[in-house]
Amino acid sequence: MNIASINHKIEPQKELLLQHSLYNKVKTIADLNCFLENHIYAVWDFMSLLKALQSKLTCTTTPWFATKNPETRYLINEIVLAEESDLTMDGRRQSHYEMYIEAMESSRANTTGIEHFLSEVNSIRNIFVAIKKSNLHPNIKAFLDFTFRVIDQGKSHEIAAAFTFGREDLIPSMFTVILKNFQVNFPDTDLSKLIYYFERHIELDADEHGPMAMKMITELCGTDQQKWTEVEEISILALEKRIGLWDAIEEQIVMKIEFA
Repeated sequence: MNIASINHKIEPQKELLLQHSLYNKVKTIADLNCFLENHIYAVWDFMSLLKALQSKLTCTTTPWFATKNPETRYLINEIVLAEESDLTMDGRRQSHYEMYIEAMESSRANTTGIEHFLSEVNSIRNIFVAIKKSNLHPNIKAFLDFTFRVIDQGKSHEIAAAFTFGREDLIPSMFTVILKNFQVNFPDTDLSKLIYYFERHIELDADEHGPMAMKMITELCGTDQQKWTEVEEISILALEKRIGLWDAIEEQIVMKIEFA
């Protein structure tokens, strides 16, 4: 088993994501903001996957010791550098999560939901309890719970699988097209930061992070067929949870329309 076979196995789930009816439901700024207010949880928990990998594959404690694989060490540190401290469109340093929050504010989306949730996470100090106690849509709870279960299980190749294959890199290009159309049709709403965020993801994922992450999976699995099997299983589950997230967002957009 290898990267090519994993990509072949997950093709049905990727196709379901790419053909999801959610995209056709995002027609107004209110629809867009509903999407942003729910998608932000995926933007946030992605950073936890990334930091879990950094903890596993590099040395983040003292005293320092060189980790086993310098190539993998380099790959993850390069990805962390960009994701945690990238350049904004006006030249400041921010994480991609913080960029997304600023983009939401520019679009007049409500950030209080994610802010309250993170406050509860910080207060409760148990991510699983915080997720369960939240009033999030059940599919969003399942999405977050899956992410942190994978992290909690502590298998580097499984965390890398959720990180690499579970975050579809074709979706940002779709939303960039939608946003550019919105910018023409809704000129009073500033979407420039959101467009920059998605374009930056396309640039990094296609040119740098995507190939790096694939190489990381190969390094972690090597010739161990059990690890490759687990990577396949986690990748399929991660994509199914993302489809569930999309279902939840679509449901909320439709409900807003019905009760408007």
